Order: sequence, then structure tokens, then C-alpha cells
Amino acid sequence: MCRRFDPGSAHFHKAHNAIFPTGVPRSSRPGDTEMTRLTLMRLLIGRSLTQSTPQLQPPPSQPIDRLLNPVLRFLHVEASSGIVLLLATVVALTLANTRFAESFLAFWKISVGVEVGEFSFRHSLRHLINDGLMTIFFFVVGLEVKRELIVGQLREIRSAMLPLAGAAGGMVVPAALFLMVAPTSARSGWGIPMATDIAFVVGCLAVLGKRVPHGLRITLLTLAIADDVGAILVIAIGYTSAIHLSWLLLCLAGLVVMAGGILSGIRSTGFYLMVGVFTWFACHESGIHATLSGVAIGLLTPVRPPVTDGYSARLMNQMRALITGASPTLHEPQVKEIREHLQSARELASPAEYWIDVLHPWVSFVIMPIFALANAGVLFRVDAITDRLALAVAIGLIVGKPLGILAGCAIVVKIGISQLPDGVRWIHMVGGGALSGIGFTMALFIAGLSVTGQSLDVAKVGVLGGSLISGVIGLVILNWARPRDVSKT
Repeated sequence: MCRRFDPGSAHFHKAHNAIFPTGVPRSSRPGDTEMTRLTLMRLLIGRSLTQSTPQLQPPPSQPIDRLLNPVLRFLHVEASSGIVLLLATVVALTLANTRFAESFLAFWKISVGVEVGEFSFRHSLRHLINDGLMTIFFFVVGLEVKRELIVGQLREIRSAMLPLAGAAGGMVVPAALFLMVAPTSARSGWGIPMATDIAFVVGCLAVLGKRVPHGLRITLLTLAIADDVGAILVIAIGYTSAIHLSWLLLCLAGLVVMAGGILSGIRSTGFYLMVGVFTWFACHESGIHATLSGVAIGLLTPVRPPVTDGYSARLMNQMRALITGASPTLHEPQVKEIREHLQSARELASPAEYWIDVLHPWVSFVIMPIFALANAGVLFRVDAITDRLALAVAIGLIVGKPLGILAGCAIVVKIGISQLPDGVRWIHMVGGGALSGIGFTMALFIAGLSVTGQSLDVAKVGVLGGSLISGVIGLVILNWARPRDVSKT
């Protein structure tokens, strides 16, 4: 029986290298995913099911490829999303502290929306980014959370206990330290230092490379996913305004319709997009933060392929017969049949995996940098650095995060319900805990929900300073730990 279309298989990588000899990454160009999968399927069919099919040659190089290929190779680097996010942050901070500051900050306050008769939906550009574009980010978070719960590290309670305990400690301790240090007027910001920015953590791990034990890498990424769950709960419970019941019921109705579509086997992207937009709007109007609709839809999305291995084998046999028997120039009936098979080929991957693959480049290289540009522009003042609110946020990230993670992990290891991964020592956990203090995206997001006015700018200073110091400390510790510990991995 033919094995499934697996992006991690040797067949996939051989096919990828044959198609992209210059190192162009798969699915790195938004919009090219389907054509890439079709070409890969051609090679996979030829190599998986028969050895006599001649190797397909890549299409002739075009002049534009000389410009695009270096960019695409950069996007394939694991640390690239963190680099782009960092550059966007630097640009925002620079513009906010120059003579262009007034124009730059005013740009994000421009009112944008639509009006139809008596209906009006109009908000600032920053609001639409934080409540609209970031919904896509939270949708991907929801997909990743469900994948971890069903088929990932969180599916088995024993293996999940270490990152879950670390995530719990890494949320409770920073919040407690924040409440101890912050002024009474700003205690609503207790959720700011609780989350971890997974993009920056992945970037730091990529910079360290093989100096980081594989077990620590998996633990930190799983911990960051659990952190995201905690942050979602914080937003839902701690920062929800007055609820409008009628809109909330409409939001729930949208989710029910979507769940019904999934259970009944509806495959139309247009259907789910239409229902998803309606659900987002209803959630936005209900008083619950609109991004939570993205999380809910992500959690509804199936994480297992809807087809059997038998179907996979039949489909690949049909495509092999179609493609190997085709003339060099495809005619309309053949093109139509290939498109139909391509649509069917999407069934070989789960909907969750498919949308993570499609949306990840957009989230990493478009949505998150735009969010950073809109929210990281802070006018630095000397008095803000010593403000109790900024100190509370920074202490929560720099001290609270590693302390809480270490405490949570130590408890479950001490009582014997979990253990450190192979090759990982406590010094690595200290460094990993420090890296988890890079709050940035989620911390800025929660800051925008919890405090306003001048306090918001002060909180952002704490987020940026705390995240920077946490990142430096984590990198130094993990780099120092390399000679003594990583050789055991």
C-alpha cells in the first residue's frame, strides 16, 4: 500500500531538491502552495510507485529568479521570521523617536471602515490590525494547539506534564511579581508578562543551532504552545468588556454552522471563509475580543486527513497514469483533470496541516511585522525606564518567567510524574526559561487590552526592555552550557 504524502519523508526531500536545485523552499511563496504540491506529487508518484519513470526536469530559469531565489532562500531559514520581526520593531522604534514621530504615530490612527445605509463599521487602522489581521495569527495558534493536543507532545499526559507545569509556573510567577511591583492604578496589566513570543524563541534557537539539545528545543516549543493557551484564557477571562448576549449567540451560531459543515463533509473554502467572517464580526460586536473567534475556528479544524490509505494509493495511481501518459503540451481536458486530482490531493493532508502550511509565511512575514510596526513605536523617555509599571513588566519577564518555569518543572520532576528530556540538564532549563521571557508580540497585544494612554507607552517600554534582556541572558547561558552538556545529546 502506498504511504501518505509526507512532507518529512525522503521522497519529499528528493522531489524538492529536483524541483528547486537552487534551494528554493517549499511553500515559501504565498499562493504557490498548490502548484508546488502538484509538481511534487508528479515526482512522488514516479519515485514512490515505479522506478522506471524518468526524472522530471525543473522549468527553465527565468530572469526574475535571480532576484527572487536569494529572498526565498532567506525565508526558508528558521530564524528569518524572528529577524524580520526584529527589523520591523527597530523601524517602528526609530520612526517613533525621530522628527517623523508625529506623522508615523498618526498614520495608525487613521479611521478605516465601510458604511452602508445606517450601518457603519469604522475603526482606526491599528484597531483593525489588532482585531482583524491578528485573528489570522490566532487562528494559526488554534490550529497548532489542536495539533499538539491530538497528535503532538500534549496528547500523552506524562510527556506533556513537563512543558505544561513549566508553562503554568511561567504564567503564575510573572503575574505575581507584576502585582507586587506595579502601582495600584496599573494592576490591570497583570497578564502582560505571562506570554512567550514563539517567533523570537525559534529565532534564538536557530541562531544557537546544534548547541541546543533537541529535547530542550521540543520542550520550549511545546511550552510556548501551552503558554499561548494560557494567554488565550487570560484574554477571554481577564480582558473581556461588557458582553452583548445577542451578538454572542450569533457568534456561537456561526461556530455551530462551521462545525456542522465540517461534520457533513463540506470542502468549500468559500463557505468557511464566509461563515468565519460572520463569526468574527459577531464576536467583535459581542464584547469578547474578536481574535478569540480565530482560536475557536482553529480548534474546530480537523487535524487528521479525511481519507484512508486506500484512497491515497488509488489517487496516486490515477495521477501517475495521467501524468506519465500526457504529452509535453497539456490540453484543456488534461489540465482540467489534473486540477481535479490536485483538489483531491489536498485530502491527503489534514485541513489543519494544510492551513498551517499555507498561512505560516503570511503570519510570519506579513501579519506579525505589520503588528510590530503598528504597536512597537514607543517614544522613549528617561522617566519611563524607571517607572514602576515598566519595572513590573520587565521583572515579570526577566525574573518571573525563568523562575516560574524552573519551579513548575522542578515540582513535576521531584514528585516523579515527569523527567527532563535526554541530554537536557537544569542549566539548559535556566537558559530556556530566560528565552521564554521574550514576551513581545503577545505581551504587546495584552498591554493594548489592559492599559491605556501614557501607561500603555510605559508598559511597552517594559515589554521591549524585558524581552531584550531576557533574550540576551538566554543566549549567553545556552551558549555557555554547550561544551559541558550538549555533547550528551
